[in-house]
Amino acid sequence: MDSHSQVLERLRTAFRSGITLPLEFRRTQLTKLLALVKDNEEQIVKALHQDLAKPKFESILSEVEIVTNDLHHAISNVATWIQPEYVSKNLATKLDDCFVRREPLGVVLIIGPWNYPLQLLILPLVGAIAAGNCAVIKPSEVSSATDCLVAELIPKYLSQDCYAVVRGGAEETKALLQNRFDHIFYTGSQAVARTVVQAASVHLTPVTLELGGKCPCLIYGRINIQAAAHRLVWAKYFNAGQSCVAPDYVLCTKATRDALVPALTTVLEEFYGKELQKSPDLSRIVSARHFTRLMKLLERTKGKVVIGGQSDEDDKYIAPTVLVDVEEDDVLMGEEIFGPILPILTVEELEKGIELVNRKEKPLALYVFSDESSVVKMTMEKTSSGGFCSNDGIVHMTLPGLPFGGVGASGWGSYHGRWGFETFSHRRACMLRGWALERLNGLRYPPYSDDKLKWLRWTTSAQSTCSLM
Repeated sequence: MDSHSQVLERLRTAFRSGITLPLEFRRTQLTKLLALVKDNEEQIVKALHQDLAKPKFESILSEVEIVTNDLHHAISNVATWIQPEYVSKNLATKLDDCFVRREPLGVVLIIGPWNYPLQLLILPLVGAIAAGNCAVIKPSEVSSATDCLVAELIPKYLSQDCYAVVRGGAEETKALLQNRFDHIFYTGSQAVARTVVQAASVHLTPVTLELGGKCPCLIYGRINIQAAAHRLVWAKYFNAGQSCVAPDYVLCTKATRDALVPALTTVLEEFYGKELQKSPDLSRIVSARHFTRLMKLLERTKGKVVIGGQSDEDDKYIAPTVLVDVEEDDVLMGEEIFGPILPILTVEELEKGIELVNRKEKPLALYVFSDESSVVKMTMEKTSSGGFCSNDGIVHMTLPGLPFGGVGASGWGSYHGRWGFETFSHRRACMLRGWALERLNGLRYPPYSDDKLKWLRWTTSAQSTCSLM
């Protein structure tokens, strides 16, 4: 097996050769990546079931379809994305070509997480390939079956000179981060993100961080409680709550809570049957360590369990759980839960609920359920989050036209569709000029005078801006 330095040298040599620059190369690699997913759908589903007991339905929807949709979008649009973007000019630059040129960054590193081990590894790769980069791909060792499959398939489908998979645990990742990359794209926890940023700072490497946080769901005003329960249960317990955009807690009035809890009970039985552990549609907790972490939260909380609470350590199963009488300072309101546990906090006024949200770090997603447009508008305007969705959960991240990313502690930068292409591109400011208008250029040469300054200020001012490109 090649060392990290040998892998990087191979990829840098390929990048310097210019092989990744032509449009046809990028399209070819994206098309091969699409074939990788389509040809191996059955193996992908099997690996995801081994890692997380993911139902086939959820695997196809959240790992296969979202990736293939983004790939189709990139293949169809990359020719447009790489075109120069011409800008407005002033009188002094009237005869120049002034444009923004998107150029690849070089050799980039993509570090994926375990909760959506295919989607959150491949979607950044789509942007990196579309932008013309070479890439080192580091899957999560926690989702070991998917890790193994990715390492097997990538070299079979993509150029081995331009793309490489590096495997291993925390120590291997730390060693990998000691190398210089032209960009690092990391998806995972805030704790590990700090390590990534520290390592990147040594080489002044730019970083994209896709993290998480406590995504609130505010339920206020008139509401279709049954529809709300269906959408909330689906978004929260999809992948056993192990989603960075899953609703982390609910804020509502006591009256809404009292109507919501029985509705949630009904929907959970409707979705998963009376014996939830036997349902083939519920994922499992990814590891014993994460199971223990979640159970400790349930042991320490002062909230009251009103739905669920059952668990089976051998099966890594925790029942979809709902708690009430949870206070803002409860252990469940500390870090992101990242599991099938949903606290409901009662706050009688929307404004007070918004204040509670704003006292915490900005989340990756924020949800509001209401039939009243004024409630939706107020929540959107008075909060900040990576993404925002009314009357549903998670679905906003499935549209390639919308950027997906955090703000503040929930992440830096964004991707999906063109946004991923832009993340892995350098926007180079270009001005092409000849030798014409030298007399006009003379205004900036010494000896200086007030008249020269007056004319120069006019030729470069906004008033002289023209639309010629």
